[in-house]
Amino acid sequence: MHIIGELLGCIAGICTAIVFLPQSIQTIKTKNTAGLSLSTYVIYCIGMICWIAYGVYLHSIQMIVFNAISLFFALIILYIIIQQHHK
Repeated sequence: MHIIGELLGCIAGICTAIVFLPQSIQTIKTKNTAGLSLSTYVIYCIGMICWIAYGVYLHSIQMIVFNAISLFFALIILYIIIQQHHK
């Protein structure tokens, strides 16, 4: 059963890590953040930071790595949203 749990964790991690990639690419290219919620990205980033901390607590490399990737992409979008709000 341990291998099934690890496999499910990897699949979930890959899915959540790459989910923001298309949005990040689109946002970087267009700098268009219309329709993107600042509060959603702030809350999401806080959640990812907590997941990373929880992964550190559990010594779960896959939890740390995949959530760090998710956080990276979400932070790119969040940064652009904040830049757009300050124009």
